[in-house]
Amino acid sequence: MKVKILNSLGFSIFLIVSITPVITPVFGQTGSAPAPADFSPSLSGPVKDRPQPTGWPPKGPTPMTADGKPDLSGAWAPNAIRQNVDLRASLKGEGVAIPFQPWAEKLYLERKANFSKDDPESHCLPPGVPRMSTTPYPFRIMQTSKLILIVYEGGAHVWRQIFMDGRPHPADPNPSWLGDSIGHWEGNTLVVDTVGFNGEAWLDESGLPTTESLHVTERFSRPDLGHLVIENTIDDPKAYTKPWSFTTHPVMLKGELMEYICQENNKDVQHLVGK
Repeated sequence: MKVKILNSLGFSIFLIVSITPVITPVFGQTGSAPAPADFSPSLSGPVKDRPQPTGWPPKGPTPMTADGKPDLSGAWAPNAIRQNVDLRASLKGEGVAIPFQPWAEKLYLERKANFSKDDPESHCLPPGVPRMSTTPYPFRIMQTSKLILIVYEGGAHVWRQIFMDGRPHPADPNPSWLGDSIGHWEGNTLVVDTVGFNGEAWLDESGLPTTESLHVTERFSRPDLGHLVIENTIDDPKAYTKPWSFTTHPVMLKGELMEYICQENNKDVQHLVGK
């Protein structure tokens, strides 16, 4: 097991980056007494059922914009640590196998065996899409009819532009970490189509690879006041034999985004020595 420590103005987030799920008795817990609330980054149990602070998130109907669309605006906690750390294990628990191309699975297993020492996020590079919404830092959505902006606290403190004005993707987009994103509404679901990636990002900390052929489709919905649902579809024919999907369940953030500078006081790199 390896622990990654990220520091920001006295704020520390501890990630378990390689773990075999185990059940550990809680001190003082006997018989069939219920376990206390657990806020640790456990890889076991349904993602959407992770405990939240008492009375949070708030209850209420889905807020709507003046033009009748669900308002996705606000600050959100990803609530997706398991997918960020080991997406393959998370999906395996749901009976889903990632359809690797042979070379991609070989590379993935090499990265995992080497304790993910070359994970771009560990070196303060952007996590890419869709990992930006699983990395354990909150993000804020700002929604207008023609443009949606997402600002991320962590993952190199970057932002996304999702163009909603009907434009197509550029014919030859400049490869980048977050790609080129355009969106449209299908009923009450925001569909975001992103291409133009640089092929450098990992889909999770364990090392799921991507290539410049990556095409990501995200489907955002807001079932009520305090929750989002993001369905992510990965289509990268050079790395995977067919498209595959996973879903995250962000919750409304209790608080605000804070300044986080990955390069400042980064105590991670000296420990990333590999095998």
